[in-house]
Amino acid sequence: MAVGKPEFIIAGLGNPGKQYELTHHNAGFLCMDILCNKLGVRCDKVKWQALVTTAVVNGHPCLLMRPQTYMNNSGNAIKQAADFYKIPPEKIIVLFDDISIPFGTLRIRKKGSAGGHNGIKSIIYQLNSDQFPRIKLGIGERANADDDLKDYVLSKFSKEQCEALKKSFDRAVCALELMVDGDLDGAMNKYNG
Repeated sequence: MAVGKPEFIIAGLGNPGKQYELTHHNAGFLCMDILCNKLGVRCDKVKWQALVTTAVVNGHPCLLMRPQTYMNNSGNAIKQAADFYKIPPEKIIVLFDDISIPFGTLRIRKKGSAGGHNGIKSIIYQLNSDQFPRIKLGIGERANADDDLKDYVLSKFSKEQCEALKKSFDRAVCALELMVDGDLDGAMNKYNG
């Protein structure tokens, strides 16, 4: 089905490759899987260093992206697509993991700093803007603050955690529907926490 020129980019962040599939750092990819399932599409066309597809989200044509550049260079893929479709940062919605919020919760923001997240740093650098909305997917803090952060974010979710996350990803998809309608405040009021 022809979708038309995308109004929005929705990008889920993660790392490509089997070894990263169910890791904490791939929460953005996992959330995109839930969105694609709901919309009945497959995000599997290779373009702009990403896996992409187009779909209609709540009446709005969107480009769905899973950058394949590895997390730290996510901005490269997003900038190429944004330039091609002339989509401003305000209409680029990014889904990504966040260790600073409790496991299974969401934090929706209209804009903001990278907060130490390398994927977001890359997007801010490439777009030369931090004015893009985002949904932070809470993966929780390390059990021990002395544990290596990289080891934690690249560790795999347990089966129980995957089940719990599915509920929060379902809520993120509902939030996206409000966000593409321009109701960011409504999305934050309803789904933050």
